[in-house]
Amino acid sequence: MTHAKPVPETVTVHIPFRLVKRGGRKEMQMPDGAAPSRETNNVMVKALARAFRWKRMLEWGEFTTIAELAEREGIAPSYMTRVLRLTLLAPGIVEGILDGTQGPDVTLARVLELFPMEWTKQVALFRRN
Repeated sequence: MTHAKPVPETVTVHIPFRLVKRGGRKEMQMPDGAAPSRETNNVMVKALARAFRWKRMLEWGEFTTIAELAEREGIAPSYMTRVLRLTLLAPGIVEGILDGTQGPDVTLARVLELFPMEWTKQVALFRRN
């Protein structure tokens, strides 16, 4: 008969990470060198979808002004204008948002701020921070 070592009741695993606030919510930030997660930000995807839908409605003449469309949607025209600017983002940034590789600093609050119209400057801005 062999005598086995008793199995400990508690196992402790140490995982290095820190909590950071991003866009009003807390996220785990892994150490440098850790594989980045590919998590789609549903808030960002929804904002992009709304922006392109609103743009299409304006282009097709369903509504003649942003104010008219904003009233129909029940939101402030100034907010609608900021969201509509998302249609001016560089294609690579839009793709990154849709497939979850946009980077932790590309948040809705950040892209609703003024950004340069030139796509190369946008890419540089959103990679910088």
